[in-house]
Amino acid sequence: MKKILLFACVVLAAGVNAQQPNSIATTVRAGRVIDGRGGVTNNATVTIRDGKIVSVGSASGTPTIDLGNLTLMPGFIDTHVHIGWHFDDKGRYQSGQEPPEQAALYGAENAWVTLMAGFTTVQSVGAASDKPLRDAINRGVLPGPRILTSLGQISNAKWTVDQIREDIRRKKADGADLIKIFASASIRDGGVPTLSQEQVDAACGEARNQGLRSMVHAHSPESMMRAARARCTVVEHGGLATAEALKVLADAGVYFDPNIGLVTQNYIENKARFLGIGNYTEEGFASMEKALGLKDRMFSAALKTPNLKMVMGTDAVAGAHGQNAREPIERVRSGQTPLAAITGMTWLAAESMGLGTAIGTLAPGFNADIVAVEGDPRVDINALQRVRFVMKNGMVYKR
Repeated sequence: MKKILLFACVVLAAGVNAQQPNSIATTVRAGRVIDGRGGVTNNATVTIRDGKIVSVGSASGTPTIDLGNLTLMPGFIDTHVHIGWHFDDKGRYQSGQEPPEQAALYGAENAWVTLMAGFTTVQSVGAASDKPLRDAINRGVLPGPRILTSLGQISNAKWTVDQIREDIRRKKADGADLIKIFASASIRDGGVPTLSQEQVDAACGEARNQGLRSMVHAHSPESMMRAARARCTVVEHGGLATAEALKVLADAGVYFDPNIGLVTQNYIENKARFLGIGNYTEEGFASMEKALGLKDRMFSAALKTPNLKMVMGTDAVAGAHGQNAREPIERVRSGQTPLAAITGMTWLAAESMGLGTAIGTLAPGFNADIVAVEGDPRVDINALQRVRFVMKNGMVYKR
């Protein structure tokens, strides 16, 4: 396995020609800079040293890298992916056991295409296999986005509160960055609540005790409100959300990630690859298509909810990696302003992950995670799919 991973690293690195960060200042000039917090500067230069941003300001002198009329932005952030999910060599969703070296290489492939799409940080929730991939990327031996992972999930409705707390302590000891909690069934199974208020309270409460954030899968209004009452960090999906449930989230300061632009569309586009595996049935796909039809009403209600903090996550699964920007594009088509969508995938996403002082903003002291797109996404949100430059921690991966 180590030999295979080393081979993958050599091949990928050779294709990237990555430029290592160093103590000599690098200046990157572009036609405009969107800082992630709503600020825009035209004809600006970002100065980087030792992997950190030193300054952002009006262009002067000769830059190290001149990106012409491109738009510079903070590295994109996806708060919800499944980085290891993939199709097997027969084109079907890989759901069972597989050789560990095969799983590792598919995960590395997904990490690579995600980075090339401009996503320098992702939060992968649900798999213990994320840990070696996360750690290899952190060591700098494998190119990919910064990964935060839950290493599994809390989903057994038969567990006692003591069993839930014990499992969370175990995940913390194993190196989890957050806790993933299933408080409702999949939308394919109706999205009904699966964990009691007491169980959700125990899960999110123990996560806080361990210094971890909590992400709650919740489709039904009641499961969403249970997460808010438990003071969980973020609620995902909300496919059946009501105005009341959204207001409860906002009042509690719980982040909301509605996943309207990629995951369901990807399932439907790849139906033949999933159908017949687990709960990927004809009935399940009918439920997803029905939920897709309800997304505009739900998202419109979310946009009208005062103080609701909406972050950008895709729930990217097999077939979706590298297409992550479809999510903010769909959100803008569904009524969100481009700058709000960009903030949701930069500064606000970073804040929801406890990284608001390190990434998600182009400002002095922040990590030099920088992407450049062709065009102005404030005018044409599709520019988010035209990534021409990627820097992570001061290292250039795409130019």
